[in-house]
Amino acid sequence: MAKEFDLTKEYGIVLEGGGAKGAYQIGVWKALLECGVKIKGVSGVSVGALNGALMCMGDYEAAEELWKNLTYSDIMNVNDKQMQCLMKKDIKNLDLKSLTKDTTRVITERGIDVAPLKELINKFINVEKIKQSGMEFVFGTFLVDKLKELEITAQEIEEENLKDYLLASALLPAFKREKLNGQRYLDGGMFNNVPVDMLINRNYKDIIIIRIFGMGLLKSVKIPEDVTITQISPRINLGGMLEFNSEKSRRNIDLGYFDGLRSIRGLSGKIYYLKAGLKEEEAVMRLIHINEAVKMAFLEYYKLDFGDAAVYTRRFLEGVCQNLANSLRLQKNWTYHELYLSLLELAAKTVHISKFAIYTEEELIKRIRENYEKSQKRGYEIELFLTLVIKLIILPPS
Repeated sequence: MAKEFDLTKEYGIVLEGGGAKGAYQIGVWKALLECGVKIKGVSGVSVGALNGALMCMGDYEAAEELWKNLTYSDIMNVNDKQMQCLMKKDIKNLDLKSLTKDTTRVITERGIDVAPLKELINKFINVEKIKQSGMEFVFGTFLVDKLKELEITAQEIEEENLKDYLLASALLPAFKREKLNGQRYLDGGMFNNVPVDMLINRNYKDIIIIRIFGMGLLKSVKIPEDVTITQISPRINLGGMLEFNSEKSRRNIDLGYFDGLRSIRGLSGKIYYLKAGLKEEEAVMRLIHINEAVKMAFLEYYKLDFGDAAVYTRRFLEGVCQNLANSLRLQKNWTYHELYLSLLELAAKTVHISKFAIYTEEELIKRIRENYEKSQKRGYEIELFLTLVIKLIILPPS
């Protein structure tokens, strides 16, 4: 079990760039708010800068509503239906004539028109709220004309220029680069996509980095010994950087929220979110006392010598469990606690239990049993290995 956050401290939040993947950061923000994590300041680039502005404004509900309904045409001058077909590689339903026309326009204008993004920033970003939030906000862009990174502190920049610099921070290479205030800019994440240095240079000691694995360089930064870094990041693919569709955004918000809770509350699990108080010796005892028929079935499955009854347990712990750990691709230094939770999660995944909830071990086992029984009544076939894993979890010891 991971160590829970110290909620007496004030944290700096680092928001990585990554386009449409930024919905994940909104979900993590929800978890931070719900758990009472104090946010002292925010640094960000690209979509991380835009989300940082929303965090400083302090209206989570409005930010969530914005992201849940965001479409391609809210960001770029494109046709939503065409973009959906492109992202899904649905060539059959593409309007090729319209696509050719749009492609010609992009080439002629040297990039995708992001006038809708500019309108979105003007509509939703409240400069006054940001400046009066009491939260330090710093973000980055790249000044093309002088080939240098530019660091913007929201509390110091002129009010009339803040929105322009936020747009400048989010100008991906594929976007049309119009001059802002007489200068040309490029996405701030191209040369420093995880701007942790911005907070370290401002003497932040406790920092949370929210990764979304966007496109851009990771600057080499020396972390001082007195600085504590916590990273919250997804374990699955968040989708494409230009995949601005509401279904994917909603899923990524949920994922960010539960990943945030996992980190803050010290939840166990890699796929699911578990209040698992199980200790190593308790995990060993559960594996020792599994149903006898299941134990024998695993010995047979892995073609291990049965021996006599006196060595069943040893053969199971040393032989079957090692094979199970290999099958689950656990690290060489795996523990029985890790193995048991991995088997529990595999059983839950096999019978299609929703991962967006917090479960105790008992609750998850109950759900596995219910779903497995339903699948058997419906005649669904589950391969032998997975069936044995499920039975290992749900059957009482004999």
